[in-house]
Amino acid sequence: MPLLQILGYAVLLYIGWRVLRPYLSKSPLDNLPGPKSESWISGNVGKMFHRRESWEYQRGLVAQFGRLFAIHGLLNRKWIYTYDPRALHSIYVKDQDVFEESEILTTAFMLYVGPGLLSTLGEQHRKQRKMLNPVFSAKHLREMTPIFNDVIHKLQDAIASRVKDGAREIDVLNWMGRTALELIGQGGLGHSFDPLTEDKADDFADAVKAYFPVTSQVHLIIRQLLPVLVKIGPASFRRKVVEMIPYGPGQRMKQISDAMYERSVRIINEKRAALERGDEALKHQIGEGKDIMSVLLRANMSASDADRLTDEELIAQVSVLVLAAMDTTSNALARILHQLALHPEVQEKLRQELVRARDDGAGSLRDLDYDEVMELPYLDAVCRETLRRFPPVKGLFRAVRKDGVLPLSAPIRGRDGSLIDHIPVKNGMRVITDIEASNCNEELWGEDAYEWKPERWLKPLPPALEEAHIPGVYSHLMTFIGGARACIGFKFSQLEMKVVLATLLPAFKFELSDKPIAWNVAGVAYPSIGDSSKPEMPLRVTRIEA
Repeated sequence: MPLLQILGYAVLLYIGWRVLRPYLSKSPLDNLPGPKSESWISGNVGKMFHRRESWEYQRGLVAQFGRLFAIHGLLNRKWIYTYDPRALHSIYVKDQDVFEESEILTTAFMLYVGPGLLSTLGEQHRKQRKMLNPVFSAKHLREMTPIFNDVIHKLQDAIASRVKDGAREIDVLNWMGRTALELIGQGGLGHSFDPLTEDKADDFADAVKAYFPVTSQVHLIIRQLLPVLVKIGPASFRRKVVEMIPYGPGQRMKQISDAMYERSVRIINEKRAALERGDEALKHQIGEGKDIMSVLLRANMSASDADRLTDEELIAQVSVLVLAAMDTTSNALARILHQLALHPEVQEKLRQELVRARDDGAGSLRDLDYDEVMELPYLDAVCRETLRRFPPVKGLFRAVRKDGVLPLSAPIRGRDGSLIDHIPVKNGMRVITDIEASNCNEELWGEDAYEWKPERWLKPLPPALEEAHIPGVYSHLMTFIGGARACIGFKFSQLEMKVVLATLLPAFKFELSDKPIAWNVAGVAYPSIGDSSKPEMPLRVTRIEA
């Protein structure tokens, strides 16, 4: 019997077992409220992760069923869906050994990127994080601020050259992506990807930009089965199988993975060679040896055998740093500029604050240092409110690794009418935490929680919010999550967004074009035009004379 036929039967048997399993045993989740299944194959997940419909679908479920309920996952297996504050604290902080990163996500990152921060668990993840923590400190970011300013002035010049003859429609998402890549390139890797002076094709840049949109195109069932599929035979065999199957998203992900790996190896080798040549050689490198990767390699060379990262881990960190820093921050910046175009009065108020702060007293605008740009109140309010209302990552998966209990901040009513204040969880269960619903919890933020209002940050926050103890690392929000897997680069991201806005808004006015902008659910939410899925966001840009 041909090997592929055997594999096909094995997959069918596995699917059959997963279909029947929910009906053969009772689950602690059976008494939880929740929607009816939409499909015996995809449950509620098809609608839950639909590129466009999921925004309203998930918000409707939250409004109907509250802080915690059950949905039907793949093959009708029940999953927990929650944004309850105490449940989130248990998942991300108190009981992290019970609720771990979903194997679906870690397997995908391991397959496409390698053993970096996004794909490792347990002691290996802690070791990597311990090595990387110092380079994301405020002290280190202060030293990197001049690099940020230099890059963003190039962006300003590039946009100015395109609008010198009057207002013009510009794909703002593309420019934010190019800028974010160059900022993490110079500040993170000591490497320049894009001079920002001309349109330039780059395989690595194209691969990174395409990563999340293409992964969202991989069929839901394939994504769910990845943890099983990657265990079939050696990597060389699996690669041959992928090469033989004419499946577009699969072939594109292979190309993306190859492009990221090849450039990551080159960057690591260049950095290592410069370090070996000594401090004088580093002074001639981009970033002068202060970039994240140079600092990491230097620390790794002097680390003990127990703490030292392998070459495979170091190579993976290059792609991880770029992936984590590029799409999330560039798309968040695009979202801010979209909101400012929708609310011109907020844009003008912010522009006035930035002009006052950058006034050098002689009729020119100066650059702001780290502390100055981070402390501007209205700029901070606009950034916080956008990250609150529109988190780039809408929700996250967690997998239950051992039996435990999930507590709730207040009881919910079960299907049988009983009050439930905790949920028994069993090894193998899955949990979805809704980041947006937590950030827009009307019980904590008030009835206007789903409205975008930067001014809410200029006055005391609601007492209920303070008392809820949301476990996020940033402003009572779950945008950067919390605990041991909180976003390690959230301060880097904040600095990047604020320096971009501080430079661009005094120079340009951003307005809506006549093309309808829609936001798509993916690993990182992204904008596109009309019914298209192509990432882009055109805005009308006008130069402001000094």
